[in-house]
Amino acid sequence: MSPNPPPKKRASRARAAPDDKIPDAPAAEEGPDLAPTVGANLRRLRSARGLSLEKLAQASGVSRAMLGQIELGRSAPTINVLWKIARALDVTFSALITARVASGTTVLREADARRLRSADGSFTSRALFPFDEPRRVEFYELELGPRGVERADPHPAGTSENLVVVEGRVEIELHGEVTTLNAGDAILFEADSPHLYRNPGAEKARMYLVMTYADSVG
Repeated sequence: MSPNPPPKKRASRARAAPDDKIPDAPAAEEGPDLAPTVGANLRRLRSARGLSLEKLAQASGVSRAMLGQIELGRSAPTINVLWKIARALDVTFSALITARVASGTTVLREADARRLRSADGSFTSRALFPFDEPRRVEFYELELGPRGVERADPHPAGTSENLVVVEGRVEIELHGEVTTLNAGDAILFEADSPHLYRNPGAEKARMYLVMTYADSVG
């Protein structure tokens, strides 16, 4: 995973140049629109850190214009764009995509699922937890279409991914080595280096991912 890095300093110290070529694709067609939720969360988190749009653009590599459109709820960013923003803000991916709710029992209905897509639409991610409070563990349902490929940037140092394939076949490429997983197979790896998910088959692959951070972020 989608979604969003090497050891992270606070955004105000980062030195990444904005990239206006990052694709801006809508979220999945099914389920509620994520754009208003992402926009509100981005505006709240950016303001809490005292960052201007210009400073966040420099820190994240996402253009100021795109950030502005996201905050206004006019643009639903791709998984990769959200990872860049989360890294710059030093928050979890989920802090940008989940609505704030009160503590207690929460049921996440399939009919209300909010899924994010990659730019080409082949990779989808659904957060299976509702809170944006500080946490060390995140839980996702991932789907990768036939022959689909998803490239993931490094996550913060100490981040691990524990992934189990429940449908189809998936190849995980890390440090130039490829591991093939069939339905029922699981893998645990350190995710602070670039990695890749590939579906070599003609059927959709479905996975569940538990992502664990070294420290609570959010």
